[in-house]
Amino acid sequence: MMRPLRFTLRTIAVVQAFFGALFLLAPSAAPGLLGLTEQQPPWVDWLFAMMAARFLGYAVGMWLAARDPQRHVAWIDTMIGIQTLDWLATLAVLASGELALRNVTSAAFLPPLFIAALLWWHPRRARNRVRLAETAVTAAG
Repeated sequence: MMRPLRFTLRTIAVVQAFFGALFLLAPSAAPGLLGLTEQQPPWVDWLFAMMAARFLGYAVGMWLAARDPQRHVAWIDTMIGIQTLDWLATLAVLASGELALRNVTSAAFLPPLFIAALLWWHPRRARNRVRLAETAVTAAG
C-alpha cells in the first residue's frame, strides 16, 4: 500500500531537487528555460537563490518522508499545501494573460498530479482503509 506513495514522494523529491539546483546554480538560465525573454533585474537571482533553498529543503523532506511516510506526515501535508498554492498561482497568472502555457511548463500539470497522488495514497487514508477491512473481517467472522 505504501509503495505508490513512496514512489510519488521520491518523484516529487527529484523534481524539487532539479528546480532547486537550477535556481541555485544557474539562476540566469532559468528565465530562458521558461521562455521568458524580457531582461530580468539582477536582484532576481537573489530571489531564485531563496527559492532554491526551499526547493532543496523540500527535496530532502520528500526523500525523508518516502523512507517512513507514517512518521513524516507533516512533510506530506505541507507539500500538498505548497502544490495547491503553486497551482492556484499558476492558474491565476495564466488567467490574467501575463504568461502563456508554454512559460509555466510543468507548473500547469505537475501540481494537480502530485496533489491527487499524495491525497490518494496519504498515510491516513491507508490506515482508514486497513481499519475498514479489519472491521469488515471482524463483522463477517
